[in-house]
Amino acid sequence: MTMAQFSRTWWGQRFIQALEEFTDEARLGRGRGYARNGKVKEHQIANGKITAKVRGSVNPYFGVYKEPTYKISIEIKQISAADWSKVIARIGAKASLISKLLLGEVPDNIEATFAELNLHLLPHNRQDFKTDCSCPDYSNPCKHIAGVYYLVAAELDRDPFLLFELRGISRSKIQQELAKSPLGKALASTLDEVELPIESTDSYYTKPKKIALVLPATPKDFWQGAQRLPQTVDVGEIATIPAVVVKKGGDFPPFWTQDNSFIEVMTELYERVRKQNS
Repeated sequence: MTMAQFSRTWWGQRFIQALEEFTDEARLGRGRGYARNGKVKEHQIANGKITAKVRGSVNPYFGVYKEPTYKISIEIKQISAADWSKVIARIGAKASLISKLLLGEVPDNIEATFAELNLHLLPHNRQDFKTDCSCPDYSNPCKHIAGVYYLVAAELDRDPFLLFELRGISRSKIQQELAKSPLGKALASTLDEVELPIESTDSYYTKPKKIALVLPATPKDFWQGAQRLPQTVDVGEIATIPAVVVKKGGDFPPFWTQDNSFIEVMTELYERVRKQNS
């Protein structure tokens, strides 16, 4: 299984790439096997720290006759609260960044904003990681850590805000701060609209109802109406966020199993329909 099969977004792949740059290739292969074969019993992300339990291997040669369970911890270097305030101020001033973040996507140019402050969001080098495993392997990161790492990258596809949590700022905090800007307020109000519940029905077709038909007094009234038509037509306002319902789920919503972006596919579909009907 390749890196792309564990992660489909550019940020998830970059997360894996950082690990692969300083980890032994043989251990990476074993780690992918651990992630693929269900060896990782559980893993969670809380307070900027990844913890997990991984099933080890029985090895009589080393006196291991019962399957062991190893405890894993992975911490990413935190960004200080002061630096986060500077980053959020710059993000909030750029419409291209704040709009994508509030729609659950990491902009591909976000690292340039962090670089302006000599910071980075995604792991950059070995010094960004603090990892530990209770296994006897002398290498760190070991295959167990690598297995957990691949699964976390897959989670980042579905929830990019985990990146920010791993760097020291909670999801609610950054969303609150981003929503304070004028554009953020407009986006947040649109995204927080309450969706109507789906109601069951016995039929897919609307049942017709009988209503009393009131005809105009004369044919002239029928065709011209009782009131004069307006001389001008008000043009509706352009949507602040085009296709917000589609974009709400992000590039890879839970039901989407393809490797390409759901938003890109829908954009292409709408464009084809528009051209065919024009």
